[in-house]
Amino acid sequence: MGWVLDLTPLRTSRAFRRLWWGLGISNFGTQLTVAAVGLQVYAITGSTLAVGVLGICALVPLVVLGLYGGALVDSYDRRKVALASSFALWLVVILLAGQAWLQLDSVPLLYALVALQSAGFAINNPARTAIIPRLVDRRLLPAANVLQTVFWNIALTVGPLLGAFLVATWDFAEVYTIDAVLFTASLWALWRLPDLPPTVGAGDLPDVGRGRRGIAMVLDGLRYLATWPNVRMTFVVDLIAMIFAMPRVLYPAVGVIFLGGGATTTGILAAAFAVGAVLAGIFSGSLVRIRHQGRVIGAAIGAFGLAVTGFGVVLVIIGPTSPGSLLVGALLAAAGFLALAGAADAVSSVFRQTILQSATPDSMRGRLQGVFIVVVAGGPRLGELVLGAEANWFGEHWAAVIGGLTCVVVLGVVLAVQRRFLAYDAQNPQP
Repeated sequence: MGWVLDLTPLRTSRAFRRLWWGLGISNFGTQLTVAAVGLQVYAITGSTLAVGVLGICALVPLVVLGLYGGALVDSYDRRKVALASSFALWLVVILLAGQAWLQLDSVPLLYALVALQSAGFAINNPARTAIIPRLVDRRLLPAANVLQTVFWNIALTVGPLLGAFLVATWDFAEVYTIDAVLFTASLWALWRLPDLPPTVGAGDLPDVGRGRRGIAMVLDGLRYLATWPNVRMTFVVDLIAMIFAMPRVLYPAVGVIFLGGGATTTGILAAAFAVGAVLAGIFSGSLVRIRHQGRVIGAAIGAFGLAVTGFGVVLVIIGPTSPGSLLVGALLAAAGFLALAGAADAVSSVFRQTILQSATPDSMRGRLQGVFIVVVAGGPRLGELVLGAEANWFGEHWAAVIGGLTCVVVLGVVLAVQRRFLAYDAQNPQP
């Protein structure tokens, strides 16, 4: 059926199939650890602020090393970079398990291990993503990215819930140990890949990276990005969506003040966003064959902004009443709009990643994947600051409405200025 998830990349590329399974399984383990670390810090300190510091410990190394990690990917064999960084991540998980088995109960140690894990991810993620165009045909990149996105969102939805359940059933040490076992799937998948040394082929930039290393290569990547309007726009439109309309920061207050249900409602809203992303991937069969991918991205981000606006309108209709019980009808409506937002975000993500992979010369893919991870990590954090400030001034309901509409308006202005992006043709990719 043409509208169902396209499995062609899994059928035609044994290497991609192996990588997809390996990374997908290890992602489940990673999400178990994400849940367990937060719960362990809270169990030790009883402080929500202490748990919040984990986010800073993860974000700073990711942003600082993201660009440099991309330069390493373009300098050395991508398989070896991915394998080495994955091995380092595996050691961090083993150390997390060790401190839990030994009952050290050290919050500074947990902060340090989370920071090390994030630093490893800043190198590992650009390497893994830059590998994919070397494993599948260019025309199959949208389908391959959908498959990656679906598995990731399933792990993101199920992993934290399962992690919390396992911590309650057993303890932290067992959860970290499960992650360490599952992570071996990633090591196995990367080990079985062929060597993927840096190449300079047709369409590449022959003067990039030769005799240059480190910061010089990072600067090369940023300079070339400034000359590639279509690739640059994939970052710009994502920042528009994340900075102006990412609603995640509103969920806790919405659960208490608007919909009732507290933490349970917060979890449902977060899950609705992820479920929408998974469903968009499952029913993406016809989308992956679209040629004018810039138009799809523009439409998806516009739909994202409107869905967040709809979420805000539901809250405006209810008003901040602090209900004593859960408002089921309103929750279903709010969750429905967030599911639409999650679906639109997933579609945008798949095609932004596809343009980045197909329109970028192989010699630059690692560095631009480094930029991608900085944008993906930093954009939502800036969005939390923006919508958090708007919520403080106008209330969470109006913050969602204002944020969603601002996203749509700013997106329209940018696309009107950069019309070339809407004409992007996947069969003739131009950076």
